[in-house]
Amino acid sequence: MINRIRDIRKQKGLTLADLAEACTPPTTPQTVGRLETGMRNLSLKWMERIAAALEVDPEMLVRSEKAGHPQVVATLAKTGPEALATPQDAILATDLGGDGSLMVLDIAYPHGEYRPGDQLWLRQLNPEEAARAINRDVLVPKKGGRFAFGRLIDRQGKMVGLLPPGHGEKQQVVDSPAWIAVAEMLVRRL
Repeated sequence: MINRIRDIRKQKGLTLADLAEACTPPTTPQTVGRLETGMRNLSLKWMERIAAALEVDPEMLVRSEKAGHPQVVATLAKTGPEALATPQDAILATDLGGDGSLMVLDIAYPHGEYRPGDQLWLRQLNPEEAARAINRDVLVPKKGGRFAFGRLIDRQGKMVGLLPPGHGEKQQVVDSPAWIAVAEMLVRRL
Protein backbone atom coordinates (compact mmCIF):
# COMPACT_ATOMS: atom_id res chain seq x y z
CA MET A 1 0.00 0.00 0.00
CA ILE A 2 1.18 3.51 -0.83
CA ASN A 3 0.84 6.18 1.83
CA ARG A 4 -0.60 9.51 0.56
CA ILE A 5 -0.28 11.58 3.76
CA ARG A 6 2.48 13.85 2.39
CA ASP A 7 0.64 14.56 -0.87
CA ILE A 8 -2.61 15.45 0.91
CA ARG A 9 -0.78 17.51 3.56
CA LYS A 10 1.08 19.53 0.92
CA GLN A 11 -2.07 20.00 -1.18
CA LYS A 12 -3.72 21.53 1.89
CA GLY A 13 -0.69 23.79 2.47
CA LEU A 14 0.21 22.28 5.86
CA THR A 15 3.66 21.72 7.34
CA LEU A 16 4.58 18.66 9.39
CA ALA A 17 4.20 20.83 12.51
CA ASP A 18 0.76 22.07 11.39
CA LEU A 19 -0.49 18.52 10.87
CA ALA A 20 1.04 17.30 14.13
CA GLU A 21 -0.71 20.12 16.03
CA ALA A 22 -4.05 19.45 14.27
CA CYS A 23 -4.07 15.83 15.48
CA THR A 24 -6.20 14.96 18.50
CA PRO A 25 -4.33 14.52 20.75
CA PRO A 26 -1.46 16.52 19.21
CA THR A 27 1.66 14.62 18.20
CA THR A 28 5.14 15.61 17.03
CA PRO A 29 6.24 16.62 13.53
CA GLN A 30 8.82 13.80 13.68
CA THR A 31 6.07 11.21 14.24
CA VAL A 32 4.08 12.57 11.28
CA GLY A 33 7.25 12.47 9.14
CA ARG A 34 7.89 8.84 10.11
CA LEU A 35 4.28 7.93 9.26
CA GLU A 36 4.59 9.69 5.87
CA THR A 37 7.80 7.89 4.93
CA GLY A 38 6.70 4.47 6.20
CA MET A 39 9.36 4.39 8.92
CA ARG A 40 6.50 4.03 11.40
CA ASN A 41 3.57 1.65 10.93
CA LEU A 42 0.38 3.44 9.79
CA SER A 43 -2.09 1.64 12.04
CA LEU A 44 -5.85 2.10 11.79
CA LYS A 45 -5.72 4.33 14.89
CA TRP A 46 -3.08 6.57 13.26
CA MET A 47 -5.03 6.62 10.00
CA GLU A 48 -8.11 7.88 11.84
CA ARG A 49 -6.14 10.57 13.73
CA ILE A 50 -4.28 11.83 10.65
CA ALA A 51 -7.41 11.70 8.45
CA ALA A 52 -9.42 13.70 11.00
CA ALA A 53 -6.66 16.33 11.14
CA LEU A 54 -6.56 16.52 7.32
CA GLU A 55 -10.38 16.46 7.09
CA VAL A 56 -10.46 13.49 4.70
CA ASP A 57 -11.76 9.92 4.92
CA PRO A 58 -9.14 7.54 6.42
CA GLU A 59 -9.12 5.36 3.29
CA MET A 60 -7.86 8.38 1.29
CA LEU A 61 -4.52 8.08 3.08
CA VAL A 62 -3.59 4.84 1.33
CA ARG A 63 -4.01 3.31 -2.10
CA SER A 64 -2.98 0.10 -3.77
CA GLU A 65 0.30 0.09 -5.70
CA LYS A 66 -1.62 -1.48 -8.62
CA ALA A 67 -4.23 1.28 -8.81
CA GLY A 68 -3.66 3.93 -11.45
CA HIS A 69 -4.04 7.52 -10.29
CA PRO A 70 -3.59 10.92 -11.96
CA GLN A 71 -0.09 12.28 -11.42
CA VAL A 72 1.26 15.81 -10.99
CA VAL A 73 4.31 15.76 -13.28
CA ALA A 74 5.22 19.46 -13.62
CA THR A 75 4.63 22.91 -12.18
CA LEU A 76 3.97 25.97 -14.34
CA ALA A 77 6.33 28.56 -12.84
CA LYS A 78 7.18 32.12 -13.88
CA THR A 79 9.83 30.89 -16.32
CA GLY A 80 7.63 28.12 -17.75
CA PRO A 81 6.89 24.47 -16.99
CA GLU A 82 9.28 22.78 -14.56
CA ALA A 83 9.43 19.02 -14.06
CA LEU A 84 9.00 17.66 -10.57
CA ALA A 85 11.88 15.54 -9.23
CA THR A 86 9.37 12.73 -8.71
CA PRO A 87 5.71 12.67 -9.79
CA GLN A 88 3.13 13.06 -7.02
CA ASP A 89 -0.42 11.79 -6.74
CA ALA A 90 -2.95 14.42 -7.76
CA ILE A 91 -5.50 14.92 -5.01
CA LEU A 92 -8.94 15.15 -6.55
CA ALA A 93 -11.62 17.46 -5.17
CA THR A 94 -13.77 14.44 -4.32
CA ASP A 95 -10.83 12.97 -2.37
CA LEU A 96 -10.69 16.08 -0.22
CA GLY A 97 -14.41 15.94 0.57
CA GLY A 98 -13.90 13.78 3.63
CA ASP A 99 -17.17 14.41 5.44
CA GLY A 100 -19.35 14.69 2.34
CA SER A 101 -19.60 18.46 2.69
CA LEU A 102 -18.62 19.24 -0.93
CA MET A 103 -21.17 20.63 -3.35
CA VAL A 104 -20.99 22.06 -6.86
CA LEU A 105 -22.45 25.28 -8.27
CA ASP A 106 -22.89 24.94 -12.04
CA ILE A 107 -22.39 28.27 -13.85
CA ALA A 108 -24.93 28.75 -16.67
CA TYR A 109 -24.53 32.51 -17.25
CA PRO A 110 -21.41 34.70 -16.98
CA HIS A 111 -21.06 36.40 -13.59
CA GLY A 112 -17.86 38.32 -12.86
CA GLU A 113 -14.92 35.99 -13.46
CA TYR A 114 -17.14 32.92 -13.90
CA ARG A 115 -18.05 31.65 -17.39
CA PRO A 116 -20.87 29.40 -18.62
CA GLY A 117 -19.83 25.76 -18.24
CA ASP A 118 -17.67 26.42 -15.16
CA GLN A 119 -18.20 24.38 -12.06
CA LEU A 120 -17.45 25.93 -8.70
CA TRP A 121 -16.70 23.35 -6.01
CA LEU A 122 -17.69 24.55 -2.55
CA ARG A 123 -17.20 23.21 0.97
CA GLN A 124 -20.08 23.54 3.41
CA LEU A 125 -19.31 25.28 6.71
CA ASN A 126 -21.41 25.83 9.81
CA PRO A 127 -22.51 29.48 10.20
CA GLU A 128 -20.20 29.77 13.23
CA GLU A 129 -17.24 29.16 10.88
CA ALA A 130 -18.18 32.09 8.62
CA ALA A 131 -15.09 34.06 9.65
CA ARG A 132 -13.01 31.54 7.65
CA ALA A 133 -14.89 32.58 4.50
CA ILE A 134 -14.60 36.40 4.72
CA ASN A 135 -13.50 37.86 1.34
CA ARG A 136 -14.18 34.54 -0.44
CA ASP A 137 -17.01 33.57 -2.77
CA VAL A 138 -19.79 31.69 -0.99
CA LEU A 139 -23.18 30.10 -1.64
CA VAL A 140 -25.76 30.69 1.11
CA PRO A 141 -29.28 29.22 1.38
CA LYS A 142 -32.17 31.68 1.72
CA LYS A 143 -35.74 31.14 2.78
CA GLY A 144 -38.10 29.50 0.27
CA GLY A 145 -35.48 27.19 -1.26
CA ARG A 146 -33.50 29.99 -2.93
CA PHE A 147 -29.81 30.86 -2.68
CA ALA A 148 -27.54 33.90 -2.55
CA PHE A 149 -24.09 33.83 -4.16
CA GLY A 150 -21.24 36.32 -3.90
CA ARG A 151 -18.21 37.52 -1.96
CA LEU A 152 -18.78 37.29 1.81
CA ILE A 153 -17.98 40.84 2.94
CA ASP A 154 -19.71 41.16 6.29
CA ARG A 155 -21.00 39.13 9.21
CA GLN A 156 -22.89 40.59 12.14
CA GLY A 157 -24.48 38.18 14.54
CA LYS A 158 -26.56 35.76 12.47
CA MET A 159 -26.64 38.02 9.41
CA VAL A 160 -24.19 37.72 6.51
CA GLY A 161 -23.58 40.26 3.75
CA LEU A 162 -22.68 39.15 0.21
CA LEU A 163 -21.48 41.23 -2.73
CA PRO A 164 -22.68 39.52 -5.96
CA PRO A 165 -19.98 38.96 -8.64
CA GLY A 166 -21.76 40.99 -11.36
CA HIS A 167 -21.09 44.70 -11.94
CA GLY A 168 -23.37 47.21 -10.26
CA GLU A 169 -25.27 44.68 -8.16
CA LYS A 170 -26.26 45.59 -4.61
CA GLN A 171 -25.17 43.83 -1.46
CA GLN A 172 -27.44 40.98 -0.36
CA VAL A 173 -28.06 40.30 3.32
CA VAL A 174 -29.14 36.84 4.47
CA ASP A 175 -30.48 36.35 7.98
CA SER A 176 -29.62 33.12 9.85
CA PRO A 177 -28.42 30.89 7.00
CA ALA A 178 -28.40 27.18 7.88
CA TRP A 179 -24.91 26.87 6.34
CA ILE A 180 -22.34 28.70 4.23
CA ALA A 181 -20.50 26.95 1.38
CA VAL A 182 -17.12 28.51 0.56
CA ALA A 183 -15.58 28.21 -2.93
CA GLU A 184 -12.56 25.91 -2.96
CA MET A 185 -11.96 25.05 -6.58
CA LEU A 186 -12.97 26.21 -10.05
CA VAL A 187 -13.28 23.53 -12.75
CA ARG A 188 -13.20 24.97 -16.27
CA ARG A 189 -13.17 22.81 -19.38
CA LEU A 190 -10.80 23.87 -22.12
